[in-house]
Amino acid sequence: MAINEGDIIRLNYTGRVEGQIFDTTIEADAGEAGIKSQQKDYEAIVVRVGSNHVIPGLDEALVGKEIGEQYEVEVPAEKGFGPHDMKLVESVNTNQFREKPKPGMRIQSGEREGVVFNVIGKKAVVDFNHPFAGKTLTYTFTIEGMVETVEEKAQGFIKLFSGRKMDVSFAEDTLTLNLPAGINYDKRWVMARGIVVHQIFEYIPEVKNIVFIETFKRPEMPAEAEAKEE
Repeated sequence: MAINEGDIIRLNYTGRVEGQIFDTTIEADAGEAGIKSQQKDYEAIVVRVGSNHVIPGLDEALVGKEIGEQYEVEVPAEKGFGPHDMKLVESVNTNQFREKPKPGMRIQSGEREGVVFNVIGKKAVVDFNHPFAGKTLTYTFTIEGMVETVEEKAQGFIKLFSGRKMDVSFAEDTLTLNLPAGINYDKRWVMARGIVVHQIFEYIPEVKNIVFIETFKRPEMPAEAEAKEE
């Protein structure tokens, strides 16, 4: 069965730039490339085809493909991380750095991240383009299957935007999310929450209501403390 725009699927992929792996959902590929992270779950991601859940060049390539087959697509810069924009290469006073800037150093400026390209006197030339801007990317990918149930779709969108797995249930027209205690201290979740709600309402029409439940349990007292109280 060929995949159509609007289908919600489970996708495994490996992205390469100049032959080097920079992103993957496959643990073995991450290990081979030396980029394996203990904080990342290596598993197929849930995406809706045609909704920019992955970069445009890969998103477009999903249409018409078959489940279970491996494919490869070359993604030009304009359908990847965009062209390299010289307007984003800026000169910054070195006194604005906490430490002496050196070529190759990554820096944070407000919400932007850049790389020091060169240092000339008291000026540092910083490139605020994405590291892969202007580069052609290559992706190998496999569509592992369709996502059918409301719960699986919702869990997939939650993981895609917040990086978290959550217990969800669906009854009649209401989706209930059981939130981990203290989740509102997670900045990524706070930023993703509104997006997750919007995505669920837009792409899972069976859901009419979303309920968030955050439960706190009373901590158990050590046996020694209980004995003293008695």
